[in-house]
Amino acid sequence: MTESSQRTGSDSGDNRSKAPLSKRGGGDPGTRGRTTIADGVVEKIAGMAARDVVGVHAMGSGLSRTFGAVRDRVPGGGKSVTRGVKAEVGESQTALDLEIVVDYGVAISDVSRDVRENVIAAVERMTGLEVVEVNIAVSDVKLPDEDDDEDDDDQQRLQ
Repeated sequence: MTESSQRTGSDSGDNRSKAPLSKRGGGDPGTRGRTTIADGVVEKIAGMAARDVVGVHAMGSGLSRTFGAVRDRVPGGGKSVTRGVKAEVGESQTALDLEIVVDYGVAISDVSRDVRENVIAAVERMTGLEVVEVNIAVSDVKLPDEDDDEDDDDQQRLQ
């Protein structure tokens, strides 16, 4: 069942027991030390997972998307994957609040369920944290005839 912690016999010919064998530092190397995960890490994972769901048009409210479009124009600003995501991370658990914009015609309850499942699976798999809740606020519906704010910005820049 378990390995013997003592050797029997001796390499030098005497039959005295040797001292117990032990690993350096004691215990499994994977348990030595502590790992902390920042809120922003969980927010990025959740943001990417939510965006992967069919029916999610964008993340965040209109105001945060407007500020995000301005931030995206700044060199080095890049797209913010954490837009519309807020995480509270504890030692072993996390809770998430997401704000999404859905495409017109999709069942919001189905999209919300799919977002929850995808976000929980991704966060738990990548961080090992238990996701205790994922609250979703649908802040807007993208209508087929509406232009994206970001598309408008690009068109104005090209003219």
